[in-house]
Amino acid sequence: MSEILVRMEEISKSFPGVKALDRCRFELRAGEVHALVGENGAGKSTMMKVLTGVYTKDSGTIQYKGREFAPANTKAAQDAGIIMIHQELNLAQDLTVAQNIFIGREPRLAGLFIDEKRQERMAQELLDRLHLNVSPRTPVSELTVAKQQMVEIAKALSFNAQVLIMDEPTAALSDSEIEDLFAIVEQLRREGVGIVYISHRMDELKRITDRITVMRDGAYIDTVNTADVTADQIISMMVGREFYHSVRTDIVSDSGEVVLEVKGLNRGKTLKNIHFQLRKGEILGFAGLVGAGRTEVARAVFGADPIDSGEIYIRGKQVTLRSPYDAVRHGIGYLSEDRKRFGCIVDMDVKTNVAIASYRSFAGPLGMMKDGAIARSAEQMVEKLRVKTPGIGQKVKFLSGGNQQKVVIAKWLARNCDILIFDEPTRGIDVGAKSEIYKLLDELAAQGKSIIMISSELPEILRMSHRVIVMCEGRITGELRHDEASQESIMRLATKHMA
Repeated sequence: MSEILVRMEEISKSFPGVKALDRCRFELRAGEVHALVGENGAGKSTMMKVLTGVYTKDSGTIQYKGREFAPANTKAAQDAGIIMIHQELNLAQDLTVAQNIFIGREPRLAGLFIDEKRQERMAQELLDRLHLNVSPRTPVSELTVAKQQMVEIAKALSFNAQVLIMDEPTAALSDSEIEDLFAIVEQLRREGVGIVYISHRMDELKRITDRITVMRDGAYIDTVNTADVTADQIISMMVGREFYHSVRTDIVSDSGEVVLEVKGLNRGKTLKNIHFQLRKGEILGFAGLVGAGRTEVARAVFGADPIDSGEIYIRGKQVTLRSPYDAVRHGIGYLSEDRKRFGCIVDMDVKTNVAIASYRSFAGPLGMMKDGAIARSAEQMVEKLRVKTPGIGQKVKFLSGGNQQKVVIAKWLARNCDILIFDEPTRGIDVGAKSEIYKLLDELAAQGKSIIMISSELPEILRMSHRVIVMCEGRITGELRHDEASQESIMRLATKHMA
């Protein structure tokens, strides 16, 4: 059995009004990839921030390489070889690769001037170790997200990392980039580096990890060998409740009411002759690779981007949507993939966010807002959508990702929108919150709402859609009924390049 690098026992940590960790434990061996999983708010990040010196534990013990360890700050942890790569990459975009790797630790000539040549040579050695074909002189701003992540790993190795903590490392990567990352993880494993892998993606855990530790509500649940458990068993431990499984067996009749129809929609080089229909009570999935044009269709239908030509019909009547205001007026709500920028105002409370699309309906005779009516509407939506919040006065930024998403949905339901466009509705939220979003979408469809769902996760598309529209390079390359759709059939259409 490999050397135990890290052993954390009985770790507790409290913040005002919140017990973030309650006597938790975690163990990491040299040369293993150990997954740390749980819903948002389970305590994963807090546990790792205690290990990396961001937080000081209230109680418990940490051993690192067999000795007691209590880092006073992140620098102390880094100097000891414990490095965390956050989901939000922390690189200076205007600096070069080499400058980013050694920032604050630059080699110097005579102790005064930065030795640029030596710094670039040292950076090149790290890049070669990772088989990364990037010049150390390249500005980081010119790199893809995947290569920026590799630079973060090179930076970690420059500290002689023995423990590498990776937080949702594949969230913004393509399939080929994920394979490159996994190859590097395997290489680091062979070199004896212990890797803590935080992810919500069950398929990745089965592929890349040796053991899995599950946390829930700030408590340690269990540690299991990855090979010995199924994804459903892990999910059950994570959520501590029944997980919502929907197997699409219902159909929406071809003769059902068409609530939205798009004909011949074109926009520059991004959208080419787009035709589709959306029926009442239907979940219409939009699939395709990155850059296929799915979000562009959503933004055009919502009036956020102008179109060059085409027609849009709502319940058989042609409409002109020059702005999101026009779309909302016609009963269309749009949940952007970037909910924090375009979906909600995170520094404002739940009540305000729920009412923000419907303020005119809450205005009195002299334009004064009816606070009581706003509060009642927000309370009803919080209860209906099962939003976990201390109250409607809570700022949205303090809610989990899944509950932030529910607040955005509440905003459009309060407006009584009948057509809802969900762009990557479960991106960045944990598996338990995904389950609740899936259940909510099914409930909305059953109530007669019509939903366009854009997703890059094929299992999600297959699970939720009555029909699937597939796009490639700005065109619709196929339409599949639920009983026709499979990952293979969707990928064939998603890579069907058309002249």
